[in-house]
Amino acid sequence: MREFWDQRYAAPEYAYGTTPNRFLTTAAAVLPAHADVLLPGDGEGRNGVWLTQQGHRVLSVDQSQTGLDKARHLAEQQGVTIDTLCADLASWQPPPAAFDALVLIFLHLPPAQRHDIHRRLLGALRPGGRLILEGFERGHFGLPGGGPRDIDWLFTTEDLRRDFGGLEDLRIEPVETVLDEGPFHHGAARVIRCTGRMPVAR
Repeated sequence: MREFWDQRYAAPEYAYGTTPNRFLTTAAAVLPAHADVLLPGDGEGRNGVWLTQQGHRVLSVDQSQTGLDKARHLAEQQGVTIDTLCADLASWQPPPAAFDALVLIFLHLPPAQRHDIHRRLLGALRPGGRLILEGFERGHFGLPGGGPRDIDWLFTTEDLRRDFGGLEDLRIEPVETVLDEGPFHHGAARVIRCTGRMPVAR
């Protein structure tokens, strides 16, 4: 998979544009000021750069160094600095309880590994930390808006409830929308949005 993403990000243009995901820009309103944000699968950095511009401290993680190089270039263009880490999420262990937010934007994982990776990433949240997720819902299969070509890689409400069911205020919402996020996310789409909060220990 690393080779696939290196090839996709090798072009001079940004595969998913340079503006942030629209849902993220609204969902991030719940974050505390100067939050520590973990952003796995940030690719070329459009979301990590935007969060940094809002005053947050971001760690952008991706398996493609090519993508992360473009992320740092985008950050420099925008006058900010982001921290990046090249790592394979199948084996990477994030520091426990180190982040105020976990942001997963169109991070689609191999079905056999998805639950374990999600649970490991969730462990990086501090008590009260927030999850913000948007991805393609199973009903998106066959629509033109982009995304994985294997239906098993797409999300169902049951998938997300199983992976993140321990969160408080868990909200899972399928939405029909039109994407305009660079050449690879463009057109009619059916997405699923998920937010929640890590319980605060009593």
